[in-house]
Amino acid sequence: MNTSKPKKPILDGEDPASPWSGFAEVSEAIRDNRLMEYRVKKSWADPWGRRLTIAVLVVIAAGFSYLAGGSFGLW
Repeated sequence: MNTSKPKKPILDGEDPASPWSGFAEVSEAIRDNRLMEYRVKKSWADPWGRRLTIAVLVVIAAGFSYLAGGSFGLW
């Protein structure tokens, strides 16, 4: 009688012949997205991080507005 557990599929792409080998990149992308989401939420919860984020977005919007206005001949 065989009492060993069935082998679970490895999703990290170690075996190129495995039907799951293509999902390693998808799995890594999901992990990275969760990590990025955590960092953004943590930064937004911090008052200094929130101010810095807003300041950077304002500077980017101002630069874009300046360039767009220049290309439309507004100044």
